[in-house]
Amino acid sequence: MEEEYIKLIFGLKLKQKRSEKNLSLFGLSKLSGLSKSYLNEIEKGKKYPKPDKISILSEKLDIPYDQMVSLKLDKNLAPIGEILKSKILKEIPLELFGIKESNLIDIVANAPAKVNAFISTIIEIAQNYNFSRESFYLASVRSFQEANNNYFDDIEQSVLAFAKAYQIDLMQPITSTELEEILIEEFGYTINQTELDKHQALDNLRSVFVPKTKTLLLANRMDEAQRTFIYAKELAYNFLEYKERLYTFSWIKFENFDQVLNNFYASYFAGALILPKEILTQKLNSLFSKKTFDENLFLDIIQSFNASPESFYQRLTNILPEEFNIQNLFFLRFTHRKDSEKFHLKKELHLSHQHSPTANETNEHYCRRWVSLNVLKEISTSKKDHIFDMQISNYPSDNMSYLILSSATKDPFREHYFRSISIGLLIDKQLKKKLNFLAHTKILKQDVGVTCERCAIKDCEVRQAPAIRLEIQAKNKQIELVVEDLKNRFS
Repeated sequence: MEEEYIKLIFGLKLKQKRSEKNLSLFGLSKLSGLSKSYLNEIEKGKKYPKPDKISILSEKLDIPYDQMVSLKLDKNLAPIGEILKSKILKEIPLELFGIKESNLIDIVANAPAKVNAFISTIIEIAQNYNFSRESFYLASVRSFQEANNNYFDDIEQSVLAFAKAYQIDLMQPITSTELEEILIEEFGYTINQTELDKHQALDNLRSVFVPKTKTLLLANRMDEAQRTFIYAKELAYNFLEYKERLYTFSWIKFENFDQVLNNFYASYFAGALILPKEILTQKLNSLFSKKTFDENLFLDIIQSFNASPESFYQRLTNILPEEFNIQNLFFLRFTHRKDSEKFHLKKELHLSHQHSPTANETNEHYCRRWVSLNVLKEISTSKKDHIFDMQISNYPSDNMSYLILSSATKDPFREHYFRSISIGLLIDKQLKKKLNFLAHTKILKQDVGVTCERCAIKDCEVRQAPAIRLEIQAKNKQIELVVEDLKNRFS
């Protein structure tokens, strides 16, 4: 067992026992003859006392020596022990969120029993719902993005420095050829575009990097935009000098939080390189200034970059908050199999608000009035490569409305599978100010819910299930009213 863990456990126990005796650090210092600063360092897990000092503390606090040195925690401190043993605090760089590990432990250790019970509940829920370490890491990165409005200026500046160093013209579409040349000439890469396709088990992978020989294996089925993005990520790993990294795309597994975070940074770098901030901002200004929404112009803007629609929509979540002060937005990616009635929310990001469209783990039916699902239905019966649509979604239960832009494309790696990418912008004063066309364009307006099971919309023609969650709530409310009436009558 790690020495640091033993120190922390002993410190927590000492602090708890001292508090139970209503002793201050000063009081315990006078009682034991040990200095206040020394006792403070023990309680914070920085020092572990020698046996003679433990004997003194054991005697003065009237606690058996064996109990003092035991690693077993009582029920009030048990949740903290679970957190410490999981090593999760070591694997997540808490400094990213402005948190010191020692401060966090101190806060939890001083929490009342009810708070520790809450922590136990969270741990139990995570176990019961199979909330894995990977899920926790991804949720942490997503929270980090949201806390920073998904804009990272240091990465943006690194992209500009990279472009200058390698004489890349950011005003022109970037090609995979010029990025491949840099990987080979500058970083000693070998590119192999035949090996992956020989292995059927790897049919969902786009790339595998072998660090020992700097060999990048690529799936031959990738289009130009996908290949360019992968090359840009590899350049990010090298230019930013990230040692901890993932070796497959899409990822299969990761060992620590740094790999997940660096994967995000590398992806951000790639998006910022392929869709430069300056030129994208100019094009969006042109689109937003028009009195009516110009769909052809919007699609031309997407196609003017050597990027997939998903990369484009992702990049909007960086640019809109920073350059247009449009911070109340969300990003969604759904997947769908042809002839299926199931839609899976695989990726989401929410800035400023916890917006209504969120993933659910209860097998409920997402609202079929969402444009995100409608474009998937349309493309699954179409021969087109890209379907675009937009709508204004009104959430009556939240009294909020969003402008939703959505694109659907085929999944190049899975036959009969499709995906939709959507960005939702909260309609508020700021959005009306920035999007000139919002007041003039006749955009389809829809009252929507989150899931059918929680939706109060009457006579919905596309409802997939009754509003059982609302029915349960209404029944419970009725029970409350009857009980309250009985209490009043018989008081």
